[in-house]
This record gives sequence, structure tokens and C-alpha cells, in this order.
Amino acid sequence: MLHQYLCAPKLPNLPIVGAKPGEWFPLLRAQWRNTLDMQTAAEIAYKEHRNRACIFPIAGGQNFVHLPREELQWLVERPDSEITHCCIDSLQLDYTVTDPRLAHDPAHISIIAGLLTREIGNVFPEMLDEAQHSIDNIWGKDMHHFKEICVYDSVRRIVGQTTNRIFIGLPFCRNQDFIDTAMDFAADIPFASTLLHMIWRPLRPLAAPFITLPNRIHTNRFVRFLRPEIRRRLKEYDARRTDPEKKAVIEKNDFLQWSINQAKSLKDPYFSKVDTLAGRILIIDFMAIHAAAFAMTHAVLDIAASKVEYVHELPEEITSVLAEHGRQWNKRTLAAMSKLDSTMRESARLNSAVITATNRMVIDPKGITTPSGVHMPKGTMVSTPSFPVFHDPLLYPDPDMFKPFRFAEKRAISAEKGGSYIQGARQAWATTSPEYTAFGHGRHACPGRFFASSALKLGLAHMILNYDFDIRDKRPDNTWFSTNRVPPMEATIRIKRREAKC
Repeated sequence: MLHQYLCAPKLPNLPIVGAKPGEWFPLLRAQWRNTLDMQTAAEIAYKEHRNRACIFPIAGGQNFVHLPREELQWLVERPDSEITHCCIDSLQLDYTVTDPRLAHDPAHISIIAGLLTREIGNVFPEMLDEAQHSIDNIWGKDMHHFKEICVYDSVRRIVGQTTNRIFIGLPFCRNQDFIDTAMDFAADIPFASTLLHMIWRPLRPLAAPFITLPNRIHTNRFVRFLRPEIRRRLKEYDARRTDPEKKAVIEKNDFLQWSINQAKSLKDPYFSKVDTLAGRILIIDFMAIHAAAFAMTHAVLDIAASKVEYVHELPEEITSVLAEHGRQWNKRTLAAMSKLDSTMRESARLNSAVITATNRMVIDPKGITTPSGVHMPKGTMVSTPSFPVFHDPLLYPDPDMFKPFRFAEKRAISAEKGGSYIQGARQAWATTSPEYTAFGHGRHACPGRFFASSALKLGLAHMILNYDFDIRDKRPDNTWFSTNRVPPMEATIRIKRREAKC
């Protein structure tokens, strides 16, 4: 901590959130005060410094220059020559990932943002099949008795199987040892990175091998699962390009195959290595399972503690939209379910996982200056508010209430006033704005949000349509873990299979 305090870039002269007037070492002391009660610290930063920048210190992290919400759009529009994303440092990927080059040369991002998003319609049947198969097997088909399930544990398995059906395909997505290994690694990174942030930076290389031992064990196990399949596909790729008769063989349409095709087009042989390709699947598994399982858990818990009429309206919408589309599940059918989409968007708003949005680091040697005149030198960490914005009554009336159709109603009002499709789409779950940063905002917003939103809505629709929820009086509280808010991992609900509607 002392090293971070002495060696950090010089901060602008701004008020410090969590510091008391006249005390010694205000930054260090504010770091711990803020971290011990992150929600209160964020609310103070937003209320007392709503229209101006401030310093937001976080223990084990950095002293952020915290900009007002009005300057978020300016921040995300900065070129990559001025600021950079902070995920490598925040997740300590140089230590928590066995091959750090996977993080420094993220070739997979272009596939996620491009091909995966474009192929959602084509992979929809596989995604539907796996969502239904995994939910039916994990939640069961007993139509006579209520069954108590642990929401997070069951949901992360459902998410793991559904996403890996598109990432790697059958039979891997239904191999429980494989899925368990991917889920274990997804839990390793945030835990290890939090511990590493608490250690003096010069000592991290010494401590990291011990702290990240589970990461390496799960990585090696995951790679061993995939090596034979990757080698087989690489041989098939080479054979198709040397033997004209084999060119007619249809390639698999999944993320692994897209990664192989991309790797072969790149000049660097590193990308075509078996372990590199396996590592890229593991990285996107972490990205998908960790965040998506939290989002789905929140939604299920919210619905199970909501008003009965909400629980009735959702299956009615799903059934009605399906009938309008010939009872065929596809991308267009799912997009027409505005109440379902609104439910996921509202749950993500109410249970926003992070305290700040669009964390960035200044890399321009000359520094950058905000529209309000705050100059930030190279190395300065920058953030904007997220959690308190989602709970601002001026933006979201009754902000602490779960109103699943909040955004669907906004869409309906816009349509009644003759609003365009684009205006309505601004209320869709995957759409970002300075007021809605569940997926980040700007060109570096979550690249997989369109795929994730489709997969999660598809799974939730199957749950709502085919299971009765035993409505409970109160939703279990979320838990703060450093700067992140996580759902209650051990919370349970009672469900019962009902006669299938589709």
C-alpha cells in the first residue's frame, strides 16, 4: 500500500471520497473506509460530487479520478492512444491466466464482436436445444411435487452447458467434468485477483504462484480435455486445403472452428498452437459463465419474489409471441418478447454488479484534460459512477423496486407516440447508454452482450413457461465483494414442472 501511495501518478487537487478533514494519509485511510462500505462510499461520491470530479480511493486497487456521469460519454469517446481498458490490471491477468499473451493479444475479441454476433440466428437451434436440455435435466420434470434448488449452482451449470454448445459443441458441453473445470476456473480469477491486489506490487511475482495454483490446475485440466479435439480439427483444416475432394466437408459452426480459421489466417504461428486455441476457449468461458450466471441468478431470484401478476404476464407474453410466429423459436421470435427483455434489463439494473463504470487508465504521455478542466497525467486511473446511477430516482422512479416491465412500458409509450424502431431499441437489454452501463458503454462495451442476452433470455423463457415458482415474500440480499456485488450464492427457491406449453 505504501509503495502504491508513494509511486502513484500525481493526482489532481480534488476532494477525496472517504477522507476526513485534517487527517494524516487521507488516501490510505479513505481506501479502507470506502472498501469496508462500498455502497455508502459510491452514494456519497454521487450525491456530494454529482457535477464535479473527485478522488475515489479503493483498498487493494487504485485511487480513481471519479468523473461525473455527464462526462462518461466524453470518456468513452477518447481514442485508444489516450486511454486504455483496465481489465488486465483489475483481474491481474499477468498472473491469473497461465498464458498472459491470451490477454495481451485478444484475437478472440474480434470473433466475439463480429462472427459470434452475426451467427446468433444460425446457431439459435443449437442454443435452444441445449438450454432446454440442461434446464430439464438440472431442474427436473416432476409435475407433482415442488423441488428446492440452489439457484446459483443450477444456473451456472445451465449457462455453462448452453454457452459451450456454441463454443465447442457436443459432447463437451454435456461432459460434467469439463463444465465443472470451466466453472472452477471462472471462479478462480476474481478470487485470486482480489488477493493479489492486497499484496505490495513488487511482491506479487513471489506470491502469485501460490495464490494462482488453482488457476493452473484447472487450466491444465481444461486443456487436456480439448487437445484431442483441437488436433483433429487442425488436421481436418489442413486436409480440406490440400485435398479438393475434402473441401465439400462441412465445417462445424462453433467458436472453436472460427478460432481455428482465424488463427490459420494470421501469420503468427502462436495463434495456431493447440494450447493457445484451448486457452482462448477457456478465456471466453470465464467471460461468459462468470457474468451470465450472476445475471440469470439475479433474474430468477427477482421473479421468485415478485408480484404474482408479473409471474402470470411473462408466460402469457411468451405464449402469445410464439403463436404469432408459428410456434417457432428463432431470433426474431425472441426479439419480439419485450416484457421478457425488460425483465432481464431491469434485474441487471437493480442488481448492478459493479460500483463504477468504464474504468480506464490514461496512457497518453501528455495526459488528458476533461471538459471541466481536470488534468489527468499518464498512469491516472479514471472511472465514472454506475451503481448510484442505477438507483437515481430522477432517472429511474422507485429505483429500489423491481419493476420487470419498466423498460417495456417505455417502449410502448414510444411506439404510441410514433417513435421509430431505433427509439424503441434504446430500451432493449443489450443497449448501453450513460444511464445504463450494465454492459459498459462505448466502443469497448461488452462485445458478447448480444449473444449473452439471447442465450439468457432463451433460458429464462423456458423456465418461466415450464415451471411454477413458489413465490416468496422477500428476496435474499446480495453481497458486496470488494468493488463487486454478487448474488446470494446459496439462496434456494422451490420450483415444480408444469405441463409443457411448447
